[in-house]
Amino acid sequence: MAITEVLVPQLSESISEATLLDWKKQPGDAIEADEILIEVETDKVVLEVPAPASGVLSEIVKGDGSTVTAGEVLARIDTSAKPAAAPAPEPKAEEAPQAPAAAAAAPAPAPQAAPAASAKSSVASPAAGKILSEKGIDPATVEGTGRSGRVTKEDALGASAQSAGGAASQAAPAPASLGLDGRPEQRVPMSRLRARVAERLLQSQSENAILTTFNEASMQAIIDLRKEYKEQFEKEHGVKLGFTSFFVKAAVAALKRYPVVNASVDGKDVIYHGYFDIGIAVSSPRGLAVPILRNADQMSIADIEKQIADYGRRAQDGKLTLDELTGGTFSISNGGVFGSMLSTPIINPPQSAILGIHATKERPVVEKGQIVIRPMNYLALSYDHRIIDGREAVLALVAMKEALEDPQRLLLGL
Repeated sequence: MAITEVLVPQLSESISEATLLDWKKQPGDAIEADEILIEVETDKVVLEVPAPASGVLSEIVKGDGSTVTAGEVLARIDTSAKPAAAPAPEPKAEEAPQAPAAAAAAPAPAPQAAPAASAKSSVASPAAGKILSEKGIDPATVEGTGRSGRVTKEDALGASAQSAGGAASQAAPAPASLGLDGRPEQRVPMSRLRARVAERLLQSQSENAILTTFNEASMQAIIDLRKEYKEQFEKEHGVKLGFTSFFVKAAVAALKRYPVVNASVDGKDVIYHGYFDIGIAVSSPRGLAVPILRNADQMSIADIEKQIADYGRRAQDGKLTLDELTGGTFSISNGGVFGSMLSTPIINPPQSAILGIHATKERPVVEKGQIVIRPMNYLALSYDHRIIDGREAVLALVAMKEALEDPQRLLLGL
């Protein structure tokens, strides 16, 4: 017997442990090298654990929901074993004369069709697996349209909708529990990501002296710029020209003028960063994620748009890496995509400031003594008052406002 161990993958220095999700194989199942066996949820990402070799899964050491650390043994694969062949169906010739004539005339189903479909759809992306798990749907019953038959998030959503539609006519399932007044309640444990987010938000509020300053910016110039060049931009760069890249560029311009807003606190020291790593908050099925645009000051508008689009896609599929979610000197949170008009964003430690942007709405404003209608966006800059004075915070936000209202300055580096 030759045994190969399946280990917990290496975690980042800031992550000490992780939680196992659902095993996709059971002892005795055949395993192909690089086949995904289980997903490991950290407080930042979901990591897929592939089989290190082909063989038969001989033992699962850590079950679903277990808390594990890097390098721990999850399972063992017998690489010398071969899966037992499925027994051939026993002949039932004696039953043939008793079969109805219509049934005898019916063509027999192809025996290989079901296993092939099952094998094709048995591997699901993390996002798809989570959706199917929550809905109680077996991934093996879902036809995958992704690469090599992989079940994508879209496949899972479609199966979920179909399942919901089929169950609509059935009686509602019994509630998990009843409250003191007899009304239904459901108790669900926080995911590791959600628990970590809660912990960090409390840490931020308890350790930072958070204040928020507000301003507003007319988005007319950027809207006009996009309207004129968006088709040519997409044709040239293969990505849509959005708004976020302008906010990133405006933030970097302001951070260069007021470096303390780009700084962080380490004990009794203030660390001034000579680089601009901007965190962009994106939503995912597991909750909020903040991947980092490294050296954003060196990125073009097209580079930023491509990177944000890539992060958004991979956040939905749970494919963001630990490195992409680690670090950052300043963050931008866009509640406007959900319709938010105003908010007070919470700082992401150890950063010292975060910009909140909101929905752009047409409002009456006064320009040169005249009331005009302009597409306005409220800006909110939350900052750590321990190291950032109100003057620097207000001036930094004004600098962002000015850059947004005159985007040509961003392109000219002014």
